[in-house]
Amino acid sequence: MLKSPLKTMSVALAIAMSASFALADGPHEGPMTELANGDVQKLITNPIVVDAIKAQNEKHASLQQANIDKMDKEWRAETGAADHPMIDAVLGNALSAHLKQVKEGSQGLYTEIFVMDNKGLNVGQSDVTSDYWQGDEAKWQKTYQAGPGAIHISEVEEDESTQRFQSQLSMAITDPATNEVIGAVTIGVDVENLLQ
Repeated sequence: MLKSPLKTMSVALAIAMSASFALADGPHEGPMTELANGDVQKLITNPIVVDAIKAQNEKHASLQQANIDKMDKEWRAETGAADHPMIDAVLGNALSAHLKQVKEGSQGLYTEIFVMDNKGLNVGQSDVTSDYWQGDEAKWQKTYQAGPGAIHISEVEEDESTQRFQSQLSMAITDPATNEVIGAVTIGVDVENLLQ
Protein backbone atom coordinates (compact mmCIF):
# COMPACT_ATOMS: atom_id res chain seq x y z
CA MET A 1 0.00 0.00 0.00
CA LEU A 2 1.33 3.43 -0.93
CA LYS A 3 2.33 5.66 1.97
CA SER A 4 1.75 9.28 1.02
CA PRO A 5 4.41 11.90 1.71
CA LEU A 6 1.47 14.00 2.84
CA LYS A 7 0.50 11.56 5.59
CA THR A 8 0.61 14.35 8.16
CA MET A 9 -2.23 16.11 6.34
CA SER A 10 -5.30 15.84 8.46
CA VAL A 11 -8.43 14.13 7.25
CA ALA A 12 -10.20 17.38 8.13
CA LEU A 13 -8.36 19.11 5.30
CA ALA A 14 -9.35 16.38 2.87
CA ILE A 15 -12.96 16.68 3.99
CA ALA A 16 -12.82 20.43 3.46
CA MET A 17 -12.15 19.93 -0.26
CA SER A 18 -15.12 20.94 -2.37
CA ALA A 19 -16.52 19.15 -5.41
CA SER A 20 -15.09 21.89 -7.64
CA PHE A 21 -11.58 21.58 -6.19
CA ALA A 22 -9.23 22.35 -9.06
CA LEU A 23 -6.63 19.76 -10.03
CA ALA A 24 -3.82 22.31 -10.28
CA ASP A 25 -4.40 23.33 -6.68
CA GLY A 26 -5.10 19.84 -5.39
CA PRO A 27 -2.92 18.31 -2.69
CA HIS A 28 -3.92 14.95 -4.17
CA GLU A 29 -2.01 15.43 -7.44
CA GLY A 30 1.43 14.45 -6.12
CA PRO A 31 0.26 11.34 -4.23
CA MET A 32 -1.93 10.31 -7.20
CA THR A 33 1.07 10.58 -9.55
CA GLU A 34 3.16 8.55 -7.10
CA LEU A 35 0.41 5.93 -7.00
CA ALA A 36 0.31 5.88 -10.83
CA ASN A 37 4.05 5.36 -11.13
CA GLY A 38 4.09 2.65 -8.45
CA ASP A 39 1.19 0.31 -7.75
CA VAL A 40 -0.85 1.21 -10.85
CA GLN A 41 2.14 0.74 -13.15
CA LYS A 42 2.57 -2.78 -11.74
CA LEU A 43 -1.14 -3.46 -12.33
CA ILE A 44 -1.17 -2.37 -15.96
CA THR A 45 1.94 -4.33 -16.95
CA ASN A 46 0.47 -7.58 -15.61
CA PRO A 47 0.03 -10.10 -18.46
CA ILE A 48 -3.60 -10.65 -17.37
CA VAL A 49 -4.32 -7.01 -18.25
CA VAL A 50 -2.17 -6.76 -21.36
CA ASP A 51 -3.35 -10.06 -22.88
CA ALA A 52 -7.04 -9.26 -22.28
CA ILE A 53 -6.73 -5.88 -24.00
CA LYS A 54 -4.84 -7.30 -26.96
CA ALA A 55 -7.45 -10.05 -27.40
CA GLN A 56 -10.32 -7.53 -27.36
CA ASN A 57 -8.49 -5.15 -29.71
CA GLU A 58 -8.20 -8.01 -32.19
CA LYS A 59 -11.83 -9.05 -31.70
CA HIS A 60 -13.09 -5.47 -32.18
CA ALA A 61 -10.68 -4.46 -34.96
CA SER A 62 -13.44 -3.96 -37.54
CA LEU A 63 -15.96 -2.19 -35.28
CA GLN A 64 -17.33 1.05 -36.65
CA GLN A 65 -18.74 3.92 -34.55
CA ALA A 66 -22.30 2.80 -35.25
CA ASN A 67 -21.48 -0.62 -33.75
CA ILE A 68 -19.87 1.02 -30.72
CA ASP A 69 -22.88 3.28 -30.18
CA LYS A 70 -25.23 0.29 -30.41
CA MET A 71 -23.18 -1.69 -27.87
CA ASP A 72 -23.05 1.29 -25.51
CA LYS A 73 -26.82 1.77 -25.77
CA GLU A 74 -27.37 -1.92 -25.02
CA TRP A 75 -25.07 -1.72 -21.97
CA ARG A 76 -26.85 1.36 -20.63
CA ALA A 77 -30.23 -0.36 -21.02
CA GLU A 78 -28.94 -3.43 -19.18
CA THR A 79 -27.80 -1.39 -16.14
CA GLY A 80 -31.44 -0.93 -15.16
CA ALA A 81 -32.77 -4.27 -16.37
CA ALA A 82 -33.30 -7.57 -14.59
CA ASP A 83 -31.52 -9.42 -17.38
CA HIS A 84 -28.03 -8.20 -18.31
CA PRO A 85 -26.09 -10.74 -20.40
CA MET A 86 -23.64 -8.21 -21.84
CA ILE A 87 -22.72 -6.83 -18.41
CA ASP A 88 -22.53 -10.35 -16.97
CA ALA A 89 -20.14 -11.42 -19.73
CA VAL A 90 -17.71 -8.60 -18.93
CA LEU A 91 -18.02 -8.87 -15.14
CA GLY A 92 -17.55 -12.64 -15.41
CA ASN A 93 -14.31 -12.60 -17.37
CA ALA A 94 -10.83 -13.32 -15.94
CA LEU A 95 -9.69 -9.69 -16.10
CA SER A 96 -12.72 -8.48 -14.12
CA ALA A 97 -12.06 -11.16 -11.48
CA HIS A 98 -8.46 -9.92 -11.21
CA LEU A 99 -9.53 -6.26 -10.94
CA LYS A 100 -12.04 -7.15 -8.20
CA GLN A 101 -9.21 -8.82 -6.23
CA VAL A 102 -6.98 -5.76 -6.67
CA LYS A 103 -9.78 -3.47 -5.48
CA GLU A 104 -10.55 -5.68 -2.47
CA GLY A 105 -6.84 -5.82 -1.58
CA SER A 106 -6.51 -2.02 -1.60
CA GLN A 107 -8.08 -1.66 1.87
CA GLY A 108 -10.59 0.91 0.62
CA LEU A 109 -8.13 3.01 -1.40
CA TYR A 110 -9.65 1.98 -4.76
CA THR A 111 -13.37 2.53 -5.27
CA GLU A 112 -13.48 1.07 -8.80
CA ILE A 113 -11.13 -0.13 -11.52
CA PHE A 114 -11.88 -0.56 -15.19
CA VAL A 115 -9.72 -1.27 -18.22
CA MET A 116 -10.49 -0.01 -21.73
CA ASP A 117 -9.37 -1.14 -25.18
CA ASN A 118 -8.08 0.89 -28.14
CA LYS A 119 -11.61 2.07 -28.94
CA GLY A 120 -12.48 3.08 -25.38
CA LEU A 121 -14.68 0.03 -24.73
CA ASN A 122 -14.60 -1.76 -21.37
CA VAL A 123 -12.46 -4.90 -21.31
CA GLY A 124 -12.77 -5.70 -17.60
CA GLN A 125 -13.98 -3.94 -14.47
CA SER A 126 -14.32 -4.37 -10.74
CA ASP A 127 -17.82 -2.83 -10.67
CA VAL A 128 -20.56 -2.07 -13.17
CA THR A 129 -19.97 1.20 -15.02
CA SER A 130 -22.87 3.33 -16.24
CA ASP A 131 -21.66 3.02 -19.83
CA TYR A 132 -19.64 0.60 -21.95
CA TRP A 133 -17.88 3.13 -24.18
CA GLN A 134 -15.48 5.59 -22.53
CA GLY A 135 -13.97 6.83 -25.80
CA ASP A 136 -15.83 10.14 -25.64
CA GLU A 137 -14.44 10.94 -22.16
CA ALA A 138 -11.21 12.53 -20.89
CA LYS A 139 -10.23 9.35 -19.03
CA TRP A 140 -9.60 7.68 -22.41
CA GLN A 141 -8.87 10.66 -24.66
CA LYS A 142 -6.18 12.13 -22.39
CA THR A 143 -4.46 8.79 -21.88
CA TYR A 144 -4.84 6.42 -24.83
CA GLN A 145 -4.72 9.22 -27.38
CA ALA A 146 -1.88 11.03 -25.58
CA GLY A 147 0.60 8.16 -25.90
CA PRO A 148 2.84 6.03 -23.67
CA GLY A 149 3.16 7.18 -20.07
CA ALA A 150 0.13 9.48 -20.23
CA ILE A 151 -1.61 10.08 -16.90
CA HIS A 152 -4.87 11.96 -16.29
CA ILE A 153 -6.05 12.90 -12.80
CA SER A 154 -9.59 14.18 -12.38
CA GLU A 155 -10.80 16.82 -9.99
CA VAL A 156 -11.83 15.69 -6.54
CA GLU A 157 -15.56 15.12 -6.20
CA GLU A 158 -17.73 14.05 -3.31
CA ASP A 159 -19.51 10.74 -3.82
CA GLU A 160 -23.06 11.38 -2.66
CA SER A 161 -23.70 7.77 -1.70
CA THR A 162 -20.55 7.31 0.40
CA GLN A 163 -19.94 10.93 1.45
CA ARG A 164 -16.28 10.35 0.58
CA PHE A 165 -14.04 12.49 -1.63
CA GLN A 166 -12.78 10.71 -4.73
CA SER A 167 -10.68 11.33 -7.83
CA GLN A 168 -10.18 9.20 -10.93
CA LEU A 169 -6.65 8.27 -11.95
CA SER A 170 -6.38 7.20 -15.60
CA MET A 171 -3.31 5.94 -17.45
CA ALA A 172 -2.38 4.74 -20.92
CA ILE A 173 -1.57 1.03 -21.07
CA THR A 174 1.22 -0.10 -23.36
CA ASP A 175 2.28 -3.48 -24.65
CA PRO A 176 5.60 -4.10 -22.83
CA ALA A 177 6.94 -5.91 -25.90
CA THR A 178 6.42 -2.99 -28.31
CA ASN A 179 5.75 0.08 -26.12
CA GLU A 180 2.65 0.62 -28.28
CA VAL A 181 -0.38 2.05 -26.50
CA ILE A 182 -3.10 -0.62 -26.52
CA GLY A 183 -5.66 0.70 -24.03
CA ALA A 184 -6.17 2.60 -20.79
CA VAL A 185 -7.15 2.10 -17.16
CA THR A 186 -9.22 4.22 -14.80
CA ILE A 187 -9.08 3.77 -11.04
CA GLY A 188 -11.36 5.57 -8.63
CA VAL A 189 -9.27 6.62 -5.62
CA ASP A 190 -10.61 7.55 -2.19
CA VAL A 191 -8.62 10.76 -1.70
CA GLU A 192 -9.23 10.86 2.06
CA ASN A 193 -7.71 7.37 2.32
CA LEU A 194 -4.80 8.36 0.06
CA LEU A 195 -3.91 11.49 2.03
CA GLN A 196 -4.05 9.90 5.50
